[in-house]
Amino acid sequence: MERKKILVTGASRGIGRAIALKFAANGYHLFLNCHTSATQLQEVKRFIDEEYHSPCEIVLGDVGNPEDVAFMFEQIYRSCECLDVLVNNAGISHIGLLMDMENDTWRRIMDTNLSSVFYCCRAAIPPMISRKQGKIINISSMWGTSGASCEAAYSASKAGVNGLTKALAKELAPSNIQVNAIACGVIDTQMNQQLSEMERIELEEEIPAGRYGTAGEIAQVVWDVAHAPGYLTGQVIGVDGGYL
Repeated sequence: MERKKILVTGASRGIGRAIALKFAANGYHLFLNCHTSATQLQEVKRFIDEEYHSPCEIVLGDVGNPEDVAFMFEQIYRSCECLDVLVNNAGISHIGLLMDMENDTWRRIMDTNLSSVFYCCRAAIPPMISRKQGKIINISSMWGTSGASCEAAYSASKAGVNGLTKALAKELAPSNIQVNAIACGVIDTQMNQQLSEMERIELEEEIPAGRYGTAGEIAQVVWDVAHAPGYLTGQVIGVDGGYL
């Protein structure tokens, strides 16, 4: 039986890496992307080769750059006709007052977190429409729903992801393509290592579940959504330990 194909952006560490390993363990053909962490991504590929023996190809590029995305998909379509699953995971955060933010910082956050979803979806959708099948899963954040103080740009970018998810789901539903988002809570990844120990403790105390989430838990939810019935579409699914 032909292996299913998946592209995971931002797959060198954290949530992206966990998603890649989850799908590799279940026999998928993987296309893994990152921009600045090529050595780490090679290590992910090496682990997959040794542990799971699943086909794994690296497609380097800045998903916030449309030219890079076009080149990435040229590589992908040389190996397969269509993706079965697209996971838009690549993202960056920034903590600071909005009035102190530079124009370039705002653009970089929007390009990486939101425009990347547009560029990758635009490239992945046409073959999915031809085949009348496909799953698109966008990794979002609870701050895209409620907003976070001192993370205005990040919150705005993730709110955009949520809106794009819902609109695109309606657009693609007649073609049997499902589009959903996972609104992550506080996940114990490198993105949160900039917090001080006191800040980590205080934030943890605010979470009803009493702990941070794990990248593996998000990967499990992504797997479940990728294999959910076709009637599940246009949803922003919160995985936040009861925070919101």
